[in-house]
Amino acid sequence: MPVHTSDSARGNRGKGTGLGLALASAVAFGGSGVAAKPLIEAGLDPLHVVWLRVAGAALVMLPLAVRHRSLPRRRPALVAGYGLLAVAGVQACYFAAISRIPVGVALLVEYLAPALVLGWVRFVQRRPVTRAAALGVVLAVGGLACVVEVWSGLGFDALGLLLALGAACCQVGYFVLSDQGSDAGDEAPDPLGVIAYGLLVGAAVLTFVARPWSMDWSVLGGTASMDGTSVAAALLLAWIVLIATVLAYVTGIVAVRRLSPQVAGVVACLEAVIATVLAWVLLGEHLSAPQIVGGVVVLAGALIAQSSTPSKGSAAPVAGGGPERELSRRGTAT
Repeated sequence: MPVHTSDSARGNRGKGTGLGLALASAVAFGGSGVAAKPLIEAGLDPLHVVWLRVAGAALVMLPLAVRHRSLPRRRPALVAGYGLLAVAGVQACYFAAISRIPVGVALLVEYLAPALVLGWVRFVQRRPVTRAAALGVVLAVGGLACVVEVWSGLGFDALGLLLALGAACCQVGYFVLSDQGSDAGDEAPDPLGVIAYGLLVGAAVLTFVARPWSMDWSVLGGTASMDGTSVAAALLLAWIVLIATVLAYVTGIVAVRRLSPQVAGVVACLEAVIATVLAWVLLGEHLSAPQIVGGVVVLAGALIAQSSTPSKGSAAPVAGGGPERELSRRGTAT
């Protein structure tokens, strides 16, 4: 019995660490827009900002790619999928979508990803899911509708909506691929290696999409206005690369492996809340009462979803699969 108690305590600590990492990832991702918007207003094309973000992060992670140089040979599909979907796909589809439909609508559609993950687990993997996980997704999506004030301007451009849905599907790929190998013990691919090669693949793909040779590079040597305050463009770019990309992806993939794709996905919905709060504080974009209420609802959905995972040894269904997989995940997460 004492061993079981100790294992349960370790499992709870692992789950708590996973939630902390998921929140850190949401904060890091949420800060990208606050830093990117001044650069875009200073004259950079949105796709050029995306390319700088991914290419810069790939350069930072290059030593890890060299260290894990056998990974593309051992797991070529994982590396290619992560780069195409989790890195290039999400960014390119989202920025293309907001060029045709309101940002709020595109963000809401993109964050349907947790619901799509739940559908993937239930209907593709044929694993049981809990009612709490489903309720958490419903609350999170409903709360997001308030956060982005989706009623303030709907645009029903068919291609724009399809692009936003494409971003959501790519985000599903991020959560599902981040979970790959979490139950493989010593054979599990190192998450840092996956991120490093994913960024390299994403940078290569985005080079053809963004065409950085046409970018106005002089913008990076000047300053950008953040709610009336001049900030060095290079400093904003460093934040986007190091915090909003490298730190965000590293904490995100480890969080998925400690939790489950759909639980981490619902927690990631907090990114929209965080982005809105940061825009309020740093850019002077004030929150309305419905947005504040929506943020509370998103938080409630995230907490309900994460509480759906039963304690170690429970026979109840979990959001990401059966209890055997949960035991393995807690024992092998790094």
